[in-house]
Amino acid sequence: MATNHDKLGALFLKAISEVLRQAVEPDRVLALILDQAVTLTGADRGAFIEVGQGGAFTYRVLHRFTRRHAAGAAGAYSRSLFVHVLESGQGILVPNAMEDERFMENESIQNLRIVSILCQPQFVEEKVCGILYLESNKTGHFTGEHQALLEDLGHFSAQALAALKAGRDLIEERNRLRAKEGQIRREVEESRTLLSGDWHFGRFIGRSEAVRRLEKSVTHAARSDFPVLLTGETGTGKNLLARVIHHGGRQRDGKFVHLACPSLEPGTVESTLFGHRKGAFTGADQDRIGKIQDAEGGTLFLDEISSLPGSLQPKLLRLLEEKTYEPVGDHRERCADLRFITSTNQDLDALVQQGRFRQDLFHRLNFLAIRLPPLRERREDIPLLLRHFLDQGEARGDHSLRWLEITNEAVCYLMEADYHWPGNVRQVQQLAARLAVDEEVEQVCVNTMKRALEDLTRQSGGVYWKADGGTSLTGAIKEAERETMERILKEHPDLTRIRQAELLGVSESKFYKMLRKFDFS
Repeated sequence: MATNHDKLGALFLKAISEVLRQAVEPDRVLALILDQAVTLTGADRGAFIEVGQGGAFTYRVLHRFTRRHAAGAAGAYSRSLFVHVLESGQGILVPNAMEDERFMENESIQNLRIVSILCQPQFVEEKVCGILYLESNKTGHFTGEHQALLEDLGHFSAQALAALKAGRDLIEERNRLRAKEGQIRREVEESRTLLSGDWHFGRFIGRSEAVRRLEKSVTHAARSDFPVLLTGETGTGKNLLARVIHHGGRQRDGKFVHLACPSLEPGTVESTLFGHRKGAFTGADQDRIGKIQDAEGGTLFLDEISSLPGSLQPKLLRLLEEKTYEPVGDHRERCADLRFITSTNQDLDALVQQGRFRQDLFHRLNFLAIRLPPLRERREDIPLLLRHFLDQGEARGDHSLRWLEITNEAVCYLMEADYHWPGNVRQVQQLAARLAVDEEVEQVCVNTMKRALEDLTRQSGGVYWKADGGTSLTGAIKEAERETMERILKEHPDLTRIRQAELLGVSESKFYKMLRKFDFS
């Protein structure tokens, strides 16, 4: 013969099953569960309390439960029960609170005429995440059978409580990520604003010991007026540091004039540097200001000085020693007040020994010599440089931030790869362009990094960089797209377009767009 407990249990389970069939939202589930618990136990009122992080109590849903029950002394009394349940993990059944030694002195108990109490914990993965609280005005109303029913109820409420917790955790994580994203964006925008308005050593990305030593040398050079010779391989940042030295010295208010010596045309070298008077030679139909006069009061940066023709070297030496010069076709001597910074990726001492560069000019230029270390001597800076270039809007051809995640494994592979970076920092920028080509890629894994480095290895020599040493990252991205697609088409001509798109790592629709973009058949 079925007991009252069994009958109540059957009715309860049937009711809860109907509730769960209809409900979707966790709060709705808890409300319906509470309503059924009050109905089946005959309670006068009740509440479902969620236990949050750090033991915070939230009245999630209420049934005929007013503010009077949750505020003041009554609320304090209720919370003391909740704390006991939370700490013990056990339910509390009080037959008559008005006569119970633990509660009878509480004025709110008497005023609200709280007589019978049932307070039962609700578990999620063996942790108290909720409390079901019921009250009755009848002495001894709640029984052990009611308590057993509420224990059974925990199987159903656990899912709703778990959903609430997961939702709250998701919102907290979302807010944390939004805050982090906002912080990153602010830092990047602040850096961009700072870099666009000022030239300082912070533009030279790196934290290695070699970079710290370089910073000291640059700071010392900026404070003096002596000529500076920057030596280092292509792509190490000589152009950048020349500007840093200029803007850190007393000439900062003057112009910074950059002259790339390899770009000088043989017939106009002297005129470009010193200027000329009208009629000085065929085609000189007007006066021309040379780079020296243009840099008056500022800095003249002679980039790759080793390419300066031998015929011009004595005149440059005179300018350095006497601070005077004569424009072409003008015999009037002019004075020049400017600072000289030169750079070279060649061994000038060796060129002197070969008779290709004047020794006295070399000594005048080499007054303050600063060597820029190649990237292979500061490999620990490579991930930082890559992150910097990926964070620049130019990596996608616009001015927005794209957060492209790089896994720790990919960073380790990048650090340990047997690659000597012949293009130095410029090749890290080129690597960033290759990684940013595919907008569908949101995370750089080891395989992605490996493929990009293999492409760099095959194309060492910097075919994507302008001859004057400038860079166009947008153009590099476009060229990397074209080259990679051309290789896929040549190596796998018999594959379907779908398979070719998969090898390229893009969707079929984007593959066809790229075919049209680069005019591939």
